Amino acid sequence: MHARVIEDRAPSAAPVVVLVHGLGVSSRYMMPTAERLATHARVFAPDLPGCGLSDKPPRALTVPELADALAAWMKACGLEQVLLVGNSLGAQIIVDFAVRYPERVERAVLVAPTIDPRARVFMRQVMRLLLDALREPLSLTPLAIADYLRAGIFRAARTLRHALVDRIEDKLPLMSAQTLVVRGGRDPIVPQQWMEDATALLPRARLVVIPQAAHAVNYNAPDELVCELLRFMSER
Repeated sequence: MHARVIEDRAPSAAPVVVLVHGLGVSSRYMMPTAERLATHARVFAPDLPGCGLSDKPPRALTVPELADALAAWMKACGLEQVLLVGNSLGAQIIVDFAVRYPERVERAVLVAPTIDPRARVFMRQVMRLLLDALREPLSLTPLAIADYLRAGIFRAARTLRHALVDRIEDKLPLMSAQTLVVRGGRDPIVPQQWMEDATALLPRARLVVIPQAAHAVNYNAPDELVCELLRFMSER
């Protein structure tokens, strides 16, 4: 697994934050958040198997398999307990990770976690993704297209099918880590009702809405997101 690492700007005792990207893309679109967070934390942003510059398994991995890969990568890097921040499918992976590896999660931030149970249909998710593309900054489009082509459209489609059958709503009540849920106010992929339901299912969580942001909050509203992250990291 390839990873982007920024750990030379923060104090040696700074917390460790791992950024987990979404479906088909790579850690590149996490960089606006990573760069702003780097003076406060040691930041790691891996490319999940099959994405970005990481190796490509012969088949698309399931959500639990991606969580296992993240755990193995963390172990290889000597990262014992971290704050996990994930966007979209990345948040879905973090939920599975936190349930099965609770001792590895200091806190968790779920940015626009999928999948909305009321829209667990492949084409409905694709249409929501296309609608969101119209609301994201134009600069994200070429980055996302290049990442999708590198990962492979068929791999991305199969991964989406795995995500659709992964019932995140059954796992949320099992998370013990203190959790922050973040939604962009203009996000068509994760409606407000689903975010409120997801937050209510979590034992220790609160919801923050960034009004002008779309789905990729880490890219389209990094200043606001980092502000919320720092506030969350300072909470007792």
